[in-house]
Amino acid sequence: MAQTTQLTRMTQATRVTQVTPAVRAAEGVRTAQAVRTAQAVRTARTTRVACAARPARPPRPGTPERDGTVVRGGDTDGLLGGGQAAGELGLSRAEFARAVQLGIVRAGPAGPGGAARFTRTELDRVRSAGGFPQALRERVETVAGAEAAAATLGVGPSRFTRLARCGHITPVGYRINRYRAVVWLYLASELRDFAAREPGMLRGSAPPADRELMAAKADLRPARWRERHVGLLLGRTADPWERAAVLASVLPEEDLREAVPDPAERIVLAALAPPAPYGHPQVPAAAAVASRLLRAEPPDETGRYRTSLEFALTGARGQSKSTGERGPT
Repeated sequence: MAQTTQLTRMTQATRVTQVTPAVRAAEGVRTAQAVRTAQAVRTARTTRVACAARPARPPRPGTPERDGTVVRGGDTDGLLGGGQAAGELGLSRAEFARAVQLGIVRAGPAGPGGAARFTRTELDRVRSAGGFPQALRERVETVAGAEAAAATLGVGPSRFTRLARCGHITPVGYRINRYRAVVWLYLASELRDFAAREPGMLRGSAPPADRELMAAKADLRPARWRERHVGLLLGRTADPWERAAVLASVLPEEDLREAVPDPAERIVLAALAPPAPYGHPQVPAAAAVASRLLRAEPPDETGRYRTSLEFALTGARGQSKSTGERGPT
């Protein structure tokens, strides 16, 4: 009997030894396929958009291009880099980046390295708006920190901090100072609009809801900024896999693994994830502070993004099954 039991255990161990490499090999093949799919996703997207933007009658060889700013060759004819486009609109690099973030200037097909490029048609559209260029500069003007924002709003720094922490005013960006503290950026135009729209909030006592939030030491600025950031990114694309990638990018790793258990799908979502916002620090210590702002924290916030991600993935998987264009099936 003991010999029979020992023989059975040896047989089972042999089977595990034989099966495990096969299972691992299959998982490796699936992961490799997902990596190739993710790479093909970006290549196909760039190629499709670039072909659509290509002029019907390209300039004849030797035709002089204006100021030498038009990028020559293949799919890049008639497209300008970000620095050149900013100069054409009379904006600084930071102002131009804010205009792109807010959707005021729409990017064209990406360059070979993924850098955004812009068509002259789009720049002409922006220039044709009324009040250019002053109106454009006013739309992208930002103020940094509570003191500057409070001065724009016409209140004291402590009142402004309370208004911002309680979610009445939403930041548009951030930077990390030398003390590794977050300095929030606000649109000056939104501050002026808030002052005109809510004069009662600029004086008198705080409402009960605000007093409760302050007593709980709540700070809604990070969550409000993430909500705005995600909304702007979703507004740039109708592609279901890209929209799912935006929502996945704000989830903590543990929540993402639970929401998307398939590693192949997570690879595709990571390949399509949006880059960090303009001005995100490169110094490791500051980047570590800023990176925490990119991830949802409160359970109710992560729950909302998980629900939205699951809904987006349902549409993305359906597209893959019907067209085979994107993502694992």
